[in-house]
Amino acid sequence: MLRARALPPTRAPSPGGINTSGAIAGFIRDPNNVRQAFLRTNNGAFTVFNAPGAGTASFQGTRAYGLSEGGSISGWYIDAAGVVHGYVRASNGSFTTFDAPSAGTGSYPQGTFPFGFNSINNAGAITGYANDVNGSGHGFLRTPAGTFVTFDVPGAGTLSGEGTYPWAINQSGVITGYVWDASNAIHGFVRATDGTLTSFDVPGGGTGYGQGTNPLDINKTGSITGYWVDASNVYHGFVRAPGGTFTTFDVPGAGTAANQGTFPSGINDAGAVTGNYTDANNVNHGFVRDAKGNSFTVFDAPGAGAAANQGTFPNLNNAGGAISGFFIDTNSVYRGFVRR
Repeated sequence: MLRARALPPTRAPSPGGINTSGAIAGFIRDPNNVRQAFLRTNNGAFTVFNAPGAGTASFQGTRAYGLSEGGSISGWYIDAAGVVHGYVRASNGSFTTFDAPSAGTGSYPQGTFPFGFNSINNAGAITGYANDVNGSGHGFLRTPAGTFVTFDVPGAGTLSGEGTYPWAINQSGVITGYVWDASNAIHGFVRATDGTLTSFDVPGGGTGYGQGTNPLDINKTGSITGYWVDASNVYHGFVRAPGGTFTTFDVPGAGTAANQGTFPSGINDAGAVTGNYTDANNVNHGFVRDAKGNSFTVFDAPGAGAAANQGTFPNLNNAGGAISGFFIDTNSVYRGFVRR
């Protein structure tokens, strides 16, 4: 699984995908620790939903991540037996559930995971990973017709937590994600529309446990953003151009101790990058890096806490520059935000 940024986006609420209309998909954790998905329209109206068959016990329920321009939502749910399945919810509210080839049928972490905030494109193609009976990840592409293409990046490990983990798909069908190898180091990859797989590592990335290159988003031109972890476990941002060249960066004010630094998570079609950074006091703040890389805008959501592990966590930015994310307040309660 993904080595978490300063705090993983797995506690409620977690706003994820945002489209150009400003609609946002995500999920909440209710008082019984059950996950329920939501769609928030641009005017602030909410639709809360659950995939058919979703369980109602603690940690079960429905997670939503990707959101297309047409309003289709991708995500996964855990059923009453603890098994994970993928789904797509159409704009009319109808569901299609699915299990990818190679997915184990035991309880979590086996199963099918469309996971990234850009895990569905406008054509309806969905990417994600299937954890097998050993807990190892295998990449998949689910076509708009519902057929599957599975793939493993060369060098991916085969034990629990190792393997191939796609995270985002662009409008052309190009996929990016990361690989955990047998030594538990992490490498980026890009899968072209013809199925060609290219692995890559940001120069300077560490080779120890959880170190290396973590792509999280790809825009329509094929530019990729994410973070890389150096040998001292400090986090840094990167942009990989379609031709394969890297630009690395650190947000001013980012801490330089282990587990601090810069955590990009989204790149829009204009090339602007958003994410969070952790300062020297382990407080988290949002940022936007302009498309040319010339300037940073840092921000804190109103009400965000200023103690260690609190703060602001942007997830994704749309073509108009709106950002969805969550913040942790002074009482360590998670809340969603949209920055326009």
